[in-house]
Amino acid sequence: MSLQAQDADPLYAQPRAERPAFATGMLLDAQDFTDEQTYHRGRLARALAFLAGGGTLAGLQVEHLPAAAGQVEEIRVQPGLAVDRLGRLVELVRPACVRLDAWYAATQAADGGDLLFASAYGTPGRFVSQRFTEAATPLPARAVVADVYLRFAACPIGLSPSFAGGPFDALNAVSTSRLRDAYELQLLPRAGLDDAYSGLPLPPAAEVLGDPTGAAAARRNALQDAVFAAYGTSGHAGGSGGLAPSPEQPPGIDRSAIFLARVLLPVDNANPPVRGAGAPAVDNFGRRFLPPAALFAQWAGA
Repeated sequence: MSLQAQDADPLYAQPRAERPAFATGMLLDAQDFTDEQTYHRGRLARALAFLAGGGTLAGLQVEHLPAAAGQVEEIRVQPGLAVDRLGRLVELVRPACVRLDAWYAATQAADGGDLLFASAYGTPGRFVSQRFTEAATPLPARAVVADVYLRFAACPIGLSPSFAGGPFDALNAVSTSRLRDAYELQLLPRAGLDDAYSGLPLPPAAEVLGDPTGAAAARRNALQDAVFAAYGTSGHAGGSGGLAPSPEQPPGIDRSAIFLARVLLPVDNANPPVRGAGAPAVDNFGRRFLPPAALFAQWAGA
């Protein structure tokens, strides 16, 4: 299946909330119906973006599958549901995978291995989540750090007869009649990490909310101030510059994409690095989780 370009989705431009208004006898064209869908999709996405933010709603655990009889080595993402940074739902209804050997070879061939070498680090434990560190998972002495991202995509799946578009004259023209909400899975090497920049997502509003064990009045004040500061100058209709990049997003990535997991691939010191014999380590805990309200109620004893 082919995927539409990311900016072909009207929501990517973060349009203003304008509803088409209809009247008897009014002439309508395809753009009017597109605008009707865009309004309702945009309002839902806006609500999800502010209520939940981008992150994992359910599932989407990332695993390493070693090579075996009839099975190539894979990084596999289990089915699940997420909200991207624009508020669009991204759903995997079946497992999705990246074949590691093919991915490594293609990444090396793209630039002679320069990116892989720049993404290889000694003591890679500096760049994992706190929970992964607490689990004391054995880590390689040197590893290529690569991150798994998931982004919303639309897939044209149907054609219907239509008038020819543009400067054409045809009696058998067809146009896309259905767009399926789909996804794109990416595994990207992470160059430029250091002790001051792990490249992992920041906790939501961590700088504003401060110490969660502080006095109740201080937590209340911090929460109210966080709400005041939540409506930024970008990333919404009428803003400028589109979505600002998140700390976990490398240059050039679709800024609506969400981070799922960090993969550490054991390598040697060569340039370009050669993969070692050890199994890759997968850190699922650096992502943003979006627990449903029922889980919060149970946690609170309600």
